[in-house]
Amino acid sequence: MIDPNSLTPSRTALKNSQRPFIKRMLSKLRDYYVLTKPEVNLLILMTTSAGYYLGLQGPFHVTGMINTLLGTLLVASGTATLNQWMEQVWDGQMRRTANRPLPSGRVSSLEALAFGLLLSVAGGAYLALLVNGLSSILALSTLLSYLLIYTPLKRHTPLCTLLGAFPGAMPTLIGWAGATNSVTTQAMFLFAILFLWQFPHFLAIALMYREDYERAGYRMLPRFDLDSRFTRAEIVVFTVALVATTVLSGLTNAGTVYLGSLLLAGGLFLYYSLKLAASGSRPSASRLLHASVVYLPVLLAIMAFGKR
Repeated sequence: MIDPNSLTPSRTALKNSQRPFIKRMLSKLRDYYVLTKPEVNLLILMTTSAGYYLGLQGPFHVTGMINTLLGTLLVASGTATLNQWMEQVWDGQMRRTANRPLPSGRVSSLEALAFGLLLSVAGGAYLALLVNGLSSILALSTLLSYLLIYTPLKRHTPLCTLLGAFPGAMPTLIGWAGATNSVTTQAMFLFAILFLWQFPHFLAIALMYREDYERAGYRMLPRFDLDSRFTRAEIVVFTVALVATTVLSGLTNAGTVYLGSLLLAGGLFLYYSLKLAASGSRPSASRLLHASVVYLPVLLAIMAFGKR
């Protein structure tokens, strides 16, 4: 006689049959998450929040800051996804990017395009409806300039770093506009600081991965600069300009401790730039890269405490 219970799948069997599907879903979600470049978004959220806090006059509005950050995050995630969609062929030619979701085939081109557009439109609309129109315009103009100017130029001219630094510094203005619905001279000082910071940061990356970029046809460094002397000199010049700009921006809040903190942080950053200029080695470029990642949040924290 047949046992009726034998015709009903056991809980264990159901669980085992669902496990591959669940694993595939989790893997797909991780790939979508990677497409948004979360490590870059962390930097964007940090600079956006700094712009919001430094621009804010009067009481602190938690809801306003959260809405500004969320809308900016959506646009930034859409930008990162669409950037990878545009560069998927060349990403597959570089060791450092070959395993990304698109070149590896884990996410289809159509999926990435739809995901990027959805995030971008949602972020722009979110800022327009829940923050203000200016922040939305700044965010969407950042997206367009990054995708339509910086991204194509990476394969044509080293000037892409200069032009890419403009959208790269825009999160500070988005945050400021989110708090004040305006862009002031003080906001432009903050923009200039992030604009200048990008050169030692990204040129150090370009030196570290020079062969990888060249393999994919990216013109991140001048072809005449075979010994990297020109690029190393650039890094020092931009670092000096960065430190000078931070001090100049702090003259309106010219406390000894405040200015001293700016000079100390800038001096340490300049030290690593000079070390790279002297040696030109990959380890020196790596140390400057890590110094830049530490320097920026320290600098923004000093400015935030200086406001208080």
